[in-house]
Amino acid sequence: MTQPTDQGALLGEAKQALESLNRAKEERSRLDMEAKQLRKQLDAEKKAAEDAAALTVKKRREEINASYDKEIAKGQDRLRRARQKREKAKNQRMRDRIAEETAELRGENRELHLKLKGLLQKEGLPGFCGSFWYYALYMPRSFREIGGLILAVLFFFAALPGGIYLLIQESVRSSWMLIVIYLLDIFIVGGIYLGVSNRTKAGHLEIIRQGRLIRDTIRGNEKKIRVITSTIRRDRNESLYNLEKYDDEIAKTEQELAEITGKKQEALTAFDTVTRTIISDEIWNNSKEKIDSLTEDLERRENRQRTLEKQIQEMSLEITDRYETYIGKEFMQPDKLAELARLIRSGQAANISDAIQQYKEEKNKPKEG
Repeated sequence: MTQPTDQGALLGEAKQALESLNRAKEERSRLDMEAKQLRKQLDAEKKAAEDAAALTVKKRREEINASYDKEIAKGQDRLRRARQKREKAKNQRMRDRIAEETAELRGENRELHLKLKGLLQKEGLPGFCGSFWYYALYMPRSFREIGGLILAVLFFFAALPGGIYLLIQESVRSSWMLIVIYLLDIFIVGGIYLGVSNRTKAGHLEIIRQGRLIRDTIRGNEKKIRVITSTIRRDRNESLYNLEKYDDEIAKTEQELAEITGKKQEALTAFDTVTRTIISDEIWNNSKEKIDSLTEDLERRENRQRTLEKQIQEMSLEITDRYETYIGKEFMQPDKLAELARLIRSGQAANISDAIQQYKEEKNKPKEG
C-alpha cells in the first residue's frame, strides 16, 4: 500500500495535471475563437478584393463596348444617310426617265385637252361638257365612267331622298311623305338631267361625239403612261441611273463599319483573355499584404491548435492511466483533490480511499440547524 505522504504527493500531482489540462483546454478555446474571427476577416477581405475585381472588370468592359458602340452607331448613321441619298437620287432619275419616256404622250394629251376645250368654246358649250362626269352621265363607255354613273344614280335616287326623309322629325314621318320626296327628287333631278341633255346634246351631238373620241384617246394615252411608269418602276436594271458614286460611298461605309465591328471584337477578346487577368491581379496585389498577414496569423493559430489537441489528448490519457484509475473519475477535480490531500496531510485520513470515504461522509452529513 502507498504511504500517506506518497498518496498526498500523488493527489498534488493529479491536481497539477488537471490544472495544466484545463489551461490547455482554455487556450484551445481561445485559439478556436480567434481562428474563427480571423477566418471571417480573411473571407471578408477576399470577398472585397473579388468584388472590386469583378466590378472593375465589368466597368472597363462596358467602357470598351460603349466606345466602340458609339463609333458603330456613327457608322450606321452614315450608312443610312448614304442609302437615303442613293434612293433619293434613284427616285429622281426614275421620275426623270418616266417624264422623258412619257413626254410625247403627255404633250399629246395637253393638245387634246386644248382641242376639246376649243371645240366646246366654239360651239358655245359650257366647260363641264368635256369633263369625266358629263360623259359618265350622258355617254359612258369605260368601266370607270359606268361606275361613276351607277354611283350618281345611287346618290340622287337613293341616298339623297332617304337622307332628306331621315332629317324630317320622326313624329311627322309617313309612307306618303317618303313617296312625295322620291317623286320630287325624280322630278327635280330628272328635270335637271334632261335639261342639261337637251341644252348640250341637241344641235351639238356631233361635237359631243368628237369630244368622246378625244377623251377616249386621252384615256388611251393615260393607260399607256401608266404602263410605261409601271414598267420603269419594276425595272431592276439600275445602270441607267448612274448611281456608282452612291454605291461606292455605301461600300466604303460598310467596309468601315465592318472594320470597327472587327476591332471591337478583337478588343473584347484581348480584354477577356489578357487585360481582365491583369486588372484582377493588380487589385488582388493591393490586398495581398493584408490577406497574407491574416493567412499567416490563421496558420499560426491552427498549428498551435493542432499541437494543443495532441497535448490535450496525451495529457488526458496520462491522467486517466496514472490518476483516474486509482482516484476515480468522480474526484478528478482540482477542488476535490485538494480536499482529499488536506485530509491526508492533517492525519484525518490514512490513505486516499479513507480520505474519499470521509469526504463522502462529510458531504452526506446533515447540516445542523
